[in-house]
Amino acid sequence: MSATFETIIHKLEKRAASQGSDVAYRDKLTGSWREATWSQYNDRSRQVAKALLNLGLGNGDVVTILGNNRPEWTLMLVGAMRMGGIGAGIYTSNAPEEVSYIVNHSECKVILLEDKTQYDKVLAEWNNMPTLQRVVMMEGAERPDDDRVMSWEDFLASGSDVDDARLNEIQDGLTGDQVCDFIYTSGTTGPPKAVMLTHENLSWTAEMLANASDITSGDEVLSYLPLSHIAEQTSTVHIAITNGVIVNYCHDGLQVADYLKEVRPMVFFGVPRVWERFYAGISARMAEAEGPKAKIAAWARGVGAKSTAVRNAGKEPGGLLGIQEKIADKLVFSKLKAALGLDRCRVMISGAAPASIEILEFLGSLGMPINEIYGQSEGTGPTSSNLPGAVKFGTVGRPLPGVEVKLGPDDEIIFRGKNVFAGYFKDQAATDECLIDGWLHSGDLGSLDSDNFLTITGRKKDIIITSGGKNIAPKNIEGALTALELVGHAVCIGEQQRYLTALITLEPEAAKRFADANGEDVATLHESNALRSHLETEIGAKVNNQFARVEHVRNFRILPHEFSVEGGELTPTFKIKRNVVNEKYAGDIDKVYEMGQAI
Repeated sequence: MSATFETIIHKLEKRAASQGSDVAYRDKLTGSWREATWSQYNDRSRQVAKALLNLGLGNGDVVTILGNNRPEWTLMLVGAMRMGGIGAGIYTSNAPEEVSYIVNHSECKVILLEDKTQYDKVLAEWNNMPTLQRVVMMEGAERPDDDRVMSWEDFLASGSDVDDARLNEIQDGLTGDQVCDFIYTSGTTGPPKAVMLTHENLSWTAEMLANASDITSGDEVLSYLPLSHIAEQTSTVHIAITNGVIVNYCHDGLQVADYLKEVRPMVFFGVPRVWERFYAGISARMAEAEGPKAKIAAWARGVGAKSTAVRNAGKEPGGLLGIQEKIADKLVFSKLKAALGLDRCRVMISGAAPASIEILEFLGSLGMPINEIYGQSEGTGPTSSNLPGAVKFGTVGRPLPGVEVKLGPDDEIIFRGKNVFAGYFKDQAATDECLIDGWLHSGDLGSLDSDNFLTITGRKKDIIITSGGKNIAPKNIEGALTALELVGHAVCIGEQQRYLTALITLEPEAAKRFADANGEDVATLHESNALRSHLETEIGAKVNNQFARVEHVRNFRILPHEFSVEGGELTPTFKIKRNVVNEKYAGDIDKVYEMGQAI
């Protein structure tokens, strides 16, 4: 290992030595917050590594993890990395057959499970998973009457006889090019692929991103998005260790709003769906304001929009605008942010999917500027990002330091850097297709402006080819549709058709407001003539006017329910599975074309 390179493991050792008594993470699994120090984090992950060694695991062996965000998840990943192994997360929403696929594909020997629900998935498929030797249950979980299953306490104790010197020798032999992490892609098409990340990928990317984002020791974050996803894993594990960030675990994603108010993080990462929920809630509250309150809110938003624009350009609001902003903050912004739990938040980030420019501008006008970031698992997370002082809404910022970005002949985004992965496990053909001479071909389409800000224009595989031979990227059209208050999700349809249509789901809170205001039953609102007329007007005035005629949405069908992970339309990170939508709603697609053009 070179003198200048440190793995995440060695960074944790140094953190424990220099800040051993400082808080590293907290959890609320017992009903009240429990704290662990950096020394305890280091010691516990060492004990996990020794336990894995005791079970016979060695260099390159895989440990899978199936559970919600909690300390044991992180400890198992870091422990596996310490002893030369590989950690691989599995989404809690995965069905037994999907769990079996990942266990078999990775040749996993040990799996960590959160509870009996996840154990039942493994038990149902165990006979089909020949490499699996042991199950370990997370702390507090009931241990099934099965000799192959260990409690968390027994698992940790099993490593006590392993000599520390043996572990130290393994750690000191870790190399930058050694694979230590599998990120299974969420599988929008076909089975997931295993992205192989190395110690250098993780360590270099965490340090680069933390420094670029001005994340410092003692900052607090909320860990709530799936740890199987590279974005949350980078924040919860690798940046936290690299920069001494305090992690607060939220083990139930449905309680994020409550946890936010308790934790009040300084750094908060959200997928667009989270920011959309904030937008919907705040919009509803502001719509209810009347008289002086409404006028103050509108004035404050105007001030906030100007102040955010100044900061996005790298300056500070001064003079009259600076004074106005302080007043607006006292009257509106500070109260709103405190109500959300974002009053201490310095860095707000959106990623994992495209964010609506309308929502970014709206929240920016309320003193909550959000930096949109772009990347993928194959790039260890980030490729480009808007950063404080260098923001253009509607773009995903400039390439991050050390990442070189260019566009291919068809405008595909291509990049290289120390964040580029080592390839797909057991899939050389797919590796060779996207990784050429060190350049990662992302599959995304984009453009670079004169200031080197990157804009994502679509996804190569999502391109719609109409019967007239027109190539249409649906991303921006769908973004404009979901920016409408009543729309939750939107999927453009038009492959080999004369014109575009869309499948639309309703945003629940906005739908209820519309139903109440119009005397409708929210359960049958998707059939409402009043709603259809309203959306036809909105699409014509606010969506189609942004695009060329060939890109206009000519009709739509409102579905009676939201898309969901459980329903199969969304990945665990809320990306739409187009192939599933096209197949599942084929009848609805036929009907919308039978209706002809309405807009």
